[in-house]
Amino acid sequence: MRRTPVDEATFAVPLWAWAAVGAVIAVMLAVDMLSHRDNHVIELREAVIWSVVWITAGLAFGLLVWAWRGPEPAVAYYSGYLLEKALSVDNVFVFALLFGYFRVPDEFQHKVLFWGVVGALAFRLVFIVTGAELLERLAWAGVVLGAFLVWTGWRLAVRGKPDVDPERNVAVRLFRRFVPTEPRHHGDRFVVRVAGRRRATLLLVALVAIEATDIVFAVDSVAAILAITGNTFLVWTATAFAVLGLRSLYFCLAGLLRHFGYLRYGLALLLAFAGLKLILAETPVGKVPVWLTLAVVVVTLSVSIGWSVVAARRERRRAGRADPA
Repeated sequence: MRRTPVDEATFAVPLWAWAAVGAVIAVMLAVDMLSHRDNHVIELREAVIWSVVWITAGLAFGLLVWAWRGPEPAVAYYSGYLLEKALSVDNVFVFALLFGYFRVPDEFQHKVLFWGVVGALAFRLVFIVTGAELLERLAWAGVVLGAFLVWTGWRLAVRGKPDVDPERNVAVRLFRRFVPTEPRHHGDRFVVRVAGRRRATLLLVALVAIEATDIVFAVDSVAAILAITGNTFLVWTATAFAVLGLRSLYFCLAGLLRHFGYLRYGLALLLAFAGLKLILAETPVGKVPVWLTLAVVVVTLSVSIGWSVVAARRERRRAGRADPA
């Protein structure tokens, strides 16, 4: 039997802990849904407040892990949380493109993202359990997964912005082929009855596109966090608390993404680093310390974000000098 990549963060998790986390997440989702049941447009101030709430919840859970199991599991959790949070920036860009393509009104975007997050949590849980089981049982799985992450990092560094074309999305094409759809929106409804037949609205098609696109992102992010720790509880909670704040992150950053042009290089480096971690775990070098992983994540994100902000300011100054008016 194969050892997990990070033995210090491996511990038995009682059923009550899983149930408690599930209950907390369900309550937080219910509160969020009730707070936005009127389908109002999310303004920047509200998005920032909710972002603070979700980030506080995620950081507070890490402190609970520290008090419960000690520093090593907590550091592994924080490393996974920061990595998933950073990788979510790509999701935000894609969501903005899809909302524009499907002409989703501003007041209905939160509803689409809410159900998209619910689906994202479910798919990620499946990926986490499956990935952890493969790493546990198959000695070569770590090398394959590591090589995949290195290739993904290289692809992200050279491809630029994500290539999103809903018309070529397999899930969207299959959905439209087998499910009768309406070519327009009907308020916030996903399904309507037209001429006695139930038909999916354009809002539901947009949700399918977002869900299908997120699955692709989930494969990368889950694999990267599994490189940090093989503990499914830590991977799941780090992923869940990061994904829960994805909606508010979208409304905060959707109009600011142009200021983070170099962040993708940092994300590419982190994916490649996670892949190398998995590969090294199968060599005499052995596992990379968890504290070093957290340090790499924090430094890489700080440098890439700072680089992006400085470059954006220089670009604005050059534009200002070029325009005498």
